[in-house]
Amino acid sequence: MVLLDAAGLTKRFGGFVAVDDVDITVDTGEVHSVIGPNGAGKTTLFNLLAGAYEVTAGEITFDGRDITDLPEHERPYLGISRGYQITNTYESLTVFENLQTAVALYHQNYYDMIRSLANRTEVTERVETLLERFELAPQRNVEASSLSHGDRRRLEIGMALASDPRLLLLDEPTAGMDAGETERTVSLIQELTDDMAVLLVEHDIEYVMTVSDVITVLERGAVIAEGPPGEIREDERVQEAYLGGKADA
Repeated sequence: MVLLDAAGLTKRFGGFVAVDDVDITVDTGEVHSVIGPNGAGKTTLFNLLAGAYEVTAGEITFDGRDITDLPEHERPYLGISRGYQITNTYESLTVFENLQTAVALYHQNYYDMIRSLANRTEVTERVETLLERFELAPQRNVEASSLSHGDRRRLEIGMALASDPRLLLLDEPTAGMDAGETERTVSLIQELTDDMAVLLVEHDIEYVMTVSDVITVLERGAVIAEGPPGEIREDERVQEAYLGGKADA
């Protein structure tokens, strides 16, 4: 089932066209990746879908509802959440407190959160679930600033899931990770699609080929290819634009 549908999406910055008439759909239960060389428009497209940028032309629908002009801060309440390219956690708070804050901010107003946060059973139960799901329970009392890079990235994804989203947008979730951390993140993201869809922007081509069901390739703001990983790997346009030319047989 189509969950997110963007049609004719365009973004101009003055005379520069960063995203040029892009069509993209994301189905429930799939990992859909967007790749392309530097300057291809990946992050701009991501920000359009997240609501961080205003759309110049085109439309975006989510579960049949037009969200083209919906502000970014309102999208989590429809079931859309995002992670960031740069780790975005509360560094002086513990892992538990970071997740607790993220869950509480979504589920209730800020005043109530501050007044009686520790006593809210539903918040605590959700935090415990996230700690287990992201294998962060042993670090529950560790400040975010003391975590390894991989653990901090997983904490951030956990915080993005605080709103129980149906669509999770991830911007380079494996950036800066070593091979072991990347492998753990691949497994985690694949497990997430039991409950939702994942749209991610990535630069690590091997990671993308492993984790994705569908890949969209951008060049100079336009889509040049889309399909399953096997097709994308063999596509000559992709090899020229992104992989550095046709691979040897």
